[in-house]
Amino acid sequence: MLTSQQLKDYDQQGYLVINDFISPAQRQVLMQRAADLIEAFEPPKKRSIFTTDEQERSSDDYFLESGSAIRFFFEEKAINSEGQFTVPKQQSINKIGHAQHQLDPVYKAMVEELDFAAVGRELGIKEPRAIQSMHIFKQPSIGGEVGLHQDSTFLYTEPKSCIGFWLALEDATIENGCLQGLPGGHKIALKQRFKLSENGGTEFEPLDDKPWPDQPLKLLEVPAGTLIILHGQLPHYSAANTSNRSRQAFTLHLVDEDCHYPADNWLQPITSL
Repeated sequence: MLTSQQLKDYDQQGYLVINDFISPAQRQVLMQRAADLIEAFEPPKKRSIFTTDEQERSSDDYFLESGSAIRFFFEEKAINSEGQFTVPKQQSINKIGHAQHQLDPVYKAMVEELDFAAVGRELGIKEPRAIQSMHIFKQPSIGGEVGLHQDSTFLYTEPKSCIGFWLALEDATIENGCLQGLPGGHKIALKQRFKLSENGGTEFEPLDDKPWPDQPLKLLEVPAGTLIILHGQLPHYSAANTSNRSRQAFTLHLVDEDCHYPADNWLQPITSL
């Protein structure tokens, strides 16, 4: 599926952009399924807000058990200080995650149809295992910033094997918070690891205290239907959505079944169905 030039680009840059990976019909299937799931979702009184800058704040049971469930996480600006919604429910969700690729028949069928595992094998994963999926919305005007991070921080294996597949379900532009990546940054050390704490909850374990390289990030503005493949150690970022258009994306992360997946990883996936 990948050319020798694409493999070379991925090795040098730590990311790869593939146009027209998913069809308009397939995109519509995923976006409609997300809308249906949100419509059926009854928000609890205690609402879990997603924020990467204060991840420990969201590390309640609802969050920690999402590796084997389908859970809904709200945009921070969608709920006011009194706990009331500031926008309609369909526009309040930051993301759906993290096991719909296993538990929901629509997402499961689409993941199999797109055959991410085959691409993973071409990129060096011996035994691909889909460990996490997310439907990300980046809602109009309130879609939050996602700080510079490396996916292997959150999906850690020994040796490191994580690869992210980011599908643009809608056009991703600088105005609505497209991805930005650090070309070649996958060759620097993993900075930290997000894991379960011995005292309960979660914590970031420092691994490398060197600062991020002082170089500009590459804007990854892409049209709907594009696949961006991200090496697990590639530093990447997305700004807040300041536009009146959403930036929906579907992501799937693979790890290598041949690698050790520690028991203190925050995300504990389904082991059997």
